[in-house]
Amino acid sequence: MAKPLVALLSGAGISTDSGIPDYRGPNGLWRRDPEAEKLVTYEYYMADAEIRRRSWLMRRDSGALGARPNAAHRAVAGLERSGVPVRVLTQNVDGLHQLAGLPARKVLELHGSARAVVCTRCHVRGPMEDALARVAAGEPDPPCLECGGILKPATVMFGERLDPVVLGEAAAIAKACQVFIAVGSSLQVQPAAGLAGVAADHGARLVVVNAEPTPYDDRADEVIREPIGTALPALLARLAAEGGA
Repeated sequence: MAKPLVALLSGAGISTDSGIPDYRGPNGLWRRDPEAEKLVTYEYYMADAEIRRRSWLMRRDSGALGARPNAAHRAVAGLERSGVPVRVLTQNVDGLHQLAGLPARKVLELHGSARAVVCTRCHVRGPMEDALARVAAGEPDPPCLECGGILKPATVMFGERLDPVVLGEAAAIAKACQVFIAVGSSLQVQPAAGLAGVAADHGARLVVVNAEPTPYDDRADEVIREPIGTALPALLARLAAEGGA
């Protein structure tokens, strides 16, 4: 008998144990400092070279590329290795699911990736590390090496739409899965948050693992308020024992 498909929607809370702050949370940087929010807002970024210069320095100094997967990321990869079909739909841009060993083809990055850059003109992509090396070497706003266009992180900035192809794939997984786990997400940022409702509408068992209440708690079959670093591994070990059911 085929094992049930487990879909996992991960938000910022799964990565805080790796030292990556929750920028959008109640005490997050974007809420506390409107000027900082401009650094990741498409309209401001494209119009102002000084905003771009500050954005590059912020990324250079953040140390995010040095973050390592934590116990929660490793538990997700471990569930996949156990033979349970797993798909991760992540609101995070840190790439830690893949670094933990989950195959990249099983991860949908709804908000893009901070580990790559993309040219806003010719759309060529490259490693963020290479762009940051150019900043360190003295280029305050490194242009695209192919066409001279403006480079930006391959993340979805404020004011940009999510990739409709990625979002469509995520919706298809939400409709097809038998178990949907929302972990470390406030489930308030649409359209990603709505995937929990799509899964529940199509008969999935909905589990919410989050420190704070979410708008989907009343629809969940199980709500877990324990720390993610211990709660998620325990939950996934239980799922593995049940064969994913």
